Amino acid sequence: MRTTLERKILIVDDEKDIVDLLKYNLEKEGYEVITALDGQTAIEYSSQNPDLILLDVMLPEVDGFEVIKMIKKQKDTENIPVIFLTAKGSEIDEVLGLELGADDYIVKPISIPKLLARVKTVLKKYGSRKEITSTKKTIKIGVLEIDPVKYRVFIDQKEIFFPKKEFELLYYLAQNTGKILTRENILNSVWGSNVYIVDRTIDVHIRKIREKMGKYGDYIETIKSVGYRMKEL
Repeated sequence: MRTTLERKILIVDDEKDIVDLLKYNLEKEGYEVITALDGQTAIEYSSQNPDLILLDVMLPEVDGFEVIKMIKKQKDTENIPVIFLTAKGSEIDEVLGLELGADDYIVKPISIPKLLARVKTVLKKYGSRKEITSTKKTIKIGVLEIDPVKYRVFIDQKEIFFPKKEFELLYYLAQNTGKILTRENILNSVWGSNVYIVDRTIDVHIRKIREKMGKYGDYIETIKSVGYRMKEL
C-alpha cells in the first residue's frame, strides 16, 4: 500500500481557482496531485491509476455523473475511490452519486480541513479494503461464485459484471451467509459510518443485484423492517 507521500489524487473541476486551491493544500499534505478541467480529460487521466478522484459534478460536455459511469465500467479503473465535489446539495443528487459508486459527497463551498479529513478517511478505507481483500478466498454459494481479489462474479458459470458498491454489498452478504444483516450493519460495513445515505439506497442496490442474478435473485432474502440475509444453500 502506498504511503501518504506516494498517494496520487486526481482533481477534476472546471473552476481553475478551486483546482489550484485544492492542489496547493493536498500537495502541502504530501500527496501527488494531477488535475483535469473537464470530464473527457478526467476519463483519460484515470488510466494513470490515481488512488483517489475528487470529481466535480457540473463539468462541461461530460458531467461528473457520466465520468464516474465511464470509470466504473473499465476493469482497470472501476475500483478507484471517488469523492464528488459539487455546488448541488439536494438529496437526490447525493443519492445518485453514491448509487453510481462514489465513496463520499462534499458540497461546495469546500472546507479544506473537512476535505482533508474525508480524503484521509476514504484512502484509509480503500487501503484497508485492498489489504483485507487480497487475503480472502473465493466464496461459492450454490451457483454463485465471488472472487474478491479480481472483483469477478460468476452465476451458473457465467460472468456477470457488478459495479463496485453492488459487488461489495453482494460480497458482504455472502460473507455472512445465514445471518440477518440490519440496514445499519450494511451501511457501516459497505459504505462506512462517515457517509450519509438513506435506506432506499441499499434497497436500490439490492434490487439491481437481484436483477443481475435473474432466477437466483431469491438467494437474497428480505427480512421485513430489519434488513437482508443471504440464504444458506
